[in-house]
Amino acid sequence: MAGRVWPRIQNPSCIPSSAATSSLLVNPLDDNNDDDLDTMSNVSANEDHRVSSQSQLATQSRSPYLHPTHQATASTSTFNNHQLPNPAAPTAHSGSSSPTPTPTMPGTPRISASRKPSSLRHVSNAPVSEPAQSIKRRPSSPSAKDSKHSRHSRERRIRTTPRLPHSDDVAIAPATIMYWSRAPVHGALPMRNMRAHTVTLVDNVAWLFGGCDDKGCWKDIYCFDTDTMQWSHPETLGDIPPPCRAHTATLVDRKIVIFGGGQGPVYYDSTFILDTTTRRWFAPTFPAQSQPPPEDPEVDPLHPAPRRAHTAVLYNGKIYIFGGGNGLTALNDLWTLDVSHLDTSLRGISNGTLKWTLIKTEGKVPSPRGYHTANLVGNVMVIVGGSDGQECFSDVWCLNLESLIWTRVSLTLPHRRLSHTSTQVGSYLFIVGGHDGAAYSSDILFYNLVNLQYEHRPVRGKPLSARGYHVTIVADSRVFVFGGFNGHEVFDDVHILDLAGTAYLPQVMSFLIDVE
Repeated sequence: MAGRVWPRIQNPSCIPSSAATSSLLVNPLDDNNDDDLDTMSNVSANEDHRVSSQSQLATQSRSPYLHPTHQATASTSTFNNHQLPNPAAPTAHSGSSSPTPTPTMPGTPRISASRKPSSLRHVSNAPVSEPAQSIKRRPSSPSAKDSKHSRHSRERRIRTTPRLPHSDDVAIAPATIMYWSRAPVHGALPMRNMRAHTVTLVDNVAWLFGGCDDKGCWKDIYCFDTDTMQWSHPETLGDIPPPCRAHTATLVDRKIVIFGGGQGPVYYDSTFILDTTTRRWFAPTFPAQSQPPPEDPEVDPLHPAPRRAHTAVLYNGKIYIFGGGNGLTALNDLWTLDVSHLDTSLRGISNGTLKWTLIKTEGKVPSPRGYHTANLVGNVMVIVGGSDGQECFSDVWCLNLESLIWTRVSLTLPHRRLSHTSTQVGSYLFIVGGHDGAAYSSDILFYNLVNLQYEHRPVRGKPLSARGYHVTIVADSRVFVFGGFNGHEVFDDVHILDLAGTAYLPQVMSFLIDVE
């Protein structure tokens, strides 16, 4: 067996621990009608590579933030004029009656052929040692239009034995080199693929919520143990949110705060809170005023507008929400949600402690954008890339959350990225995958937080395929990648990047970002 299997390398005590939270990145094309029509091709049953098999859906090139229902009425929007280039992709025709394919945006939904089982699920020729147990699955369907029969026909698949990855074409690498491999997952595997979802790490357990696949959006929870690689599918109680994608999930004292997102033509401005200890959802109420009163436009709104593709970071008891899109235009406003007394609010003692505030900043503000990432480094929020529907950005911005001053970083070698993820590992940001305006990527960009420039680091193993709209987290000296979308396929796989010595040797133990 060539390659290697996950050597455990403990994070040196001199390296600051990273609360690496990946921003959710959303499909750049909103749905035509509802999530039942948000169809894409799925992954095949091949264990080591996937084969795309789909017919084509001719679609009109549209804005990432502009829903078709607004096309005629929002002619003044700058999102109507230009689009990002479409990455070239092979197509398959099933017959002479197949429609002629047309160029599409990255992330364009396509009508898939017959759905094939994922390589992470049991197939008909599975070994006898891995029996599949069929259990009735709870009805957390992607759409209210699902029939009773279709809901009951779904089964939960249990994998009792992990499948260790092996590839004959991967060269042996030194133990000090960062190394890609596929996670040997088992347990109650997700019965859906993962795109525009969120994954939040609580201790050693990653909590996956929402997202979409070729069937629509979802509202159920899956848990992934980063130590044992085991999936589970817990039940939750309380005010369960509707199916959702393109939201943000922020960890606050073992509670996950969900904001925004949506499904189909609907954009959310709602907030839901999941207590991971009791597995109970809460839905706090806020003033329903998301726009200034018409009679006094100088008055600040009391609540952020509905949005998707935004980012969120937690600093000093407040969640900072930046950017996103609302279906008509991209946004660059900054809001905070005070969660400093979250336990008191959830116990019903004082709901008034949860309060939204529109933040005024100084300096030149980043242009409106979505599909960007945000990381909290000390007291600085670092924004990387994104898109406004016309351009794929390569810029990096820093916002000091104490002085509220924006600063743009001068880059020697910029890289355009949208729908990527950015995870802090010590004094570096590991920027994985995404789209560069021409094609999806599987590369890792290493952004040095000390000199604020990109650097190269060697990586070996079998990398994940090119994708965007995935999620990354860091746990136990490993970077985990969940799902994603490459313009044709939605993935349900989990990949691991073992950090090893080359990730930690160049680290700086103590540093501050000072760009003002």
